[in-house]
Amino acid sequence: MDDASNRSAVVVAPGMDVPTAELTEWEVECGHRLAGAMFGLGKQQASLSHRMSKAGVDRSTIMLLKTLVMHGPSRSSELAAAVHSDPSTVSRQVAALVRDGLVERRADPEDGRASVLVHTERGLELLKEQRKRLGLALAQVVRQWDPDDVSRFLELLERFVADHERSLPMLMNECAKARSEGEN
Repeated sequence: MDDASNRSAVVVAPGMDVPTAELTEWEVECGHRLAGAMFGLGKQQASLSHRMSKAGVDRSTIMLLKTLVMHGPSRSSELAAAVHSDPSTVSRQVAALVRDGLVERRADPEDGRASVLVHTERGLELLKEQRKRLGLALAQVVRQWDPDDVSRFLELLERFVADHERSLPMLMNECAKARSEGEN
């Protein structure tokens, strides 16, 4: 019998081992089910993102605007770190947001030589409109659910998202380590 608690790590990608901290078979199975559900949700999100971009709004626009609204004025490097993305990628995306009038650059109050990014009123309105549309669409998904089930699902999903967010640096470090070991 293959007892998952005897394994020291789970291979996430070739050369990338994530410590299991003595996981049981049941916990590993739950992880597999979560991964499958997240993969399915990711496929659906990619399809939705593709349709949104055809309508002139892409996922990165919404993600960057939401982050600026939540965190306030930010340097480009801070914004990249907050969305777990490469600074050069975020820099290109921000240039488009500035060009479209959704974000503006302002002098950093702490260091006038640097600039911070701030959402504009137009950017905030776009974010509100997209949030409303997505909220209405997702409400339809759970419309037939028992209200207690919806409340419990939201509570657990919000908890999962927060815990997943906290685990991202470890997973990203493992990916980077595996990539650098693969290059040697």
